[in-house]
Amino acid sequence: MRILIATFAERTHFIGMVPLAWALRAAGHEVRVASQPALTGVVAETGLTAVPVGRDHLLTAILGSARRLGAAGPAFDLAADPEELDWDRLRKGYAETLVPLWWKPINEPMIAELTEFCQWWRPDLVLWEPLTYAGALAAEACGALHARVPFALDLTARLRARWLRLVAEDPSRSAEDPLARWLGARAAARGVEFSEALTLGRFTIDAMPPSVRPGSYPEQERLAMRFVDYNGRAVLPGWLRREPERPRVCLTLGTTASERTGGYAVPIPRLLEALAEVDVEVVLPLPEPERAALGAVPGNVRMTGFVPLHALAPTCAALINHGGASTVCTGLLYGVPQLLVTDHYFDEPLWGERLTGLGAGLALRPDEATPQAVRDGLGRLLGEPGFRDAAARIGAEMRAMPAPTEVAAELARRVAEHRS
Repeated sequence: MRILIATFAERTHFIGMVPLAWALRAAGHEVRVASQPALTGVVAETGLTAVPVGRDHLLTAILGSARRLGAAGPAFDLAADPEELDWDRLRKGYAETLVPLWWKPINEPMIAELTEFCQWWRPDLVLWEPLTYAGALAAEACGALHARVPFALDLTARLRARWLRLVAEDPSRSAEDPLARWLGARAAARGVEFSEALTLGRFTIDAMPPSVRPGSYPEQERLAMRFVDYNGRAVLPGWLRREPERPRVCLTLGTTASERTGGYAVPIPRLLEALAEVDVEVVLPLPEPERAALGAVPGNVRMTGFVPLHALAPTCAALINHGGASTVCTGLLYGVPQLLVTDHYFDEPLWGERLTGLGAGLALRPDEATPQAVRDGLGRLLGEPGFRDAAARIGAEMRAMPAPTEVAAELARRVAEHRS
């Protein structure tokens, strides 16, 4: 069968779908990845076939303009608990922030050409990243089965569940739906009638273990899939093949913050100051320019270039990180407790809440992350067995979920059923 993966040009949103894409490819299916031109190189490096469509989105420029104008971030917090939002707040969130400032700018440049490609190539199945509504539009226009594949906690579905419940209480509210108006107009131009399949897919493939999922989702099928860490080309360094002499702590703050804002939520020197006197080996993976700019570091710090986290995490006693979904899930998969220093970006604060609530970690906001607070948090993670036990339970839950190879077989079955 033919499978199209559709995603707007954002590396972190695409990279989590690579293991499933290769499971499908290894099963003998044709796989293409359609995205905006800026992601072409990233897709090609995975060994998958890239299909550039449309123009690059301007989301980064929009966010940069907001920062220059002094805005701290989006006016609507997607990570906030939707159950605390009344109708007016929720409607305004869709109408003033999510649709016009986020989802339209990343989708509009690719809708037409993506749809044209689908109508030419005729995929049997379209798998789309949950903000890439263009994938759902293209799939419906060509009659393909389609499903969402969240790259992190499924905040858009959680928000939509709240919306649909409030509309059910007062059906007249459906006329005020900014998301339906936008998608409905694009669908009608292609002979497709609006339905919630355009917002939620025909089903969702979810790699997040049930215990960490926040709140309730719409009454729509979720196909579980085991998380498999993938971050591109990886080489195992010699030092990682030896057992550490002291407890090993990985300090990683991801790439998104430095790329988008030119810095991290908490300066790395402040974190290294916190760890300097702790009897641990700190592994700090950084690109060469950042290592050079950092200068001298404490004696217990090993500065490296890129290290595959799926190889590093099993050797660690704890992780200190920014709360990125891939980093957190990799740590959980190997049962490693984590201290999250989270900025206000997408689901990062929510990961802090979830890990703290489940007893698998602790979280600090940037203004709370003093050297003493970081030392105290790490001391608890290393000294209290309950944190590692809780992380190990979640890891076992994750490993019990169906592997991408099993999901690939199930998708083939569903496509055959859809054809008939």
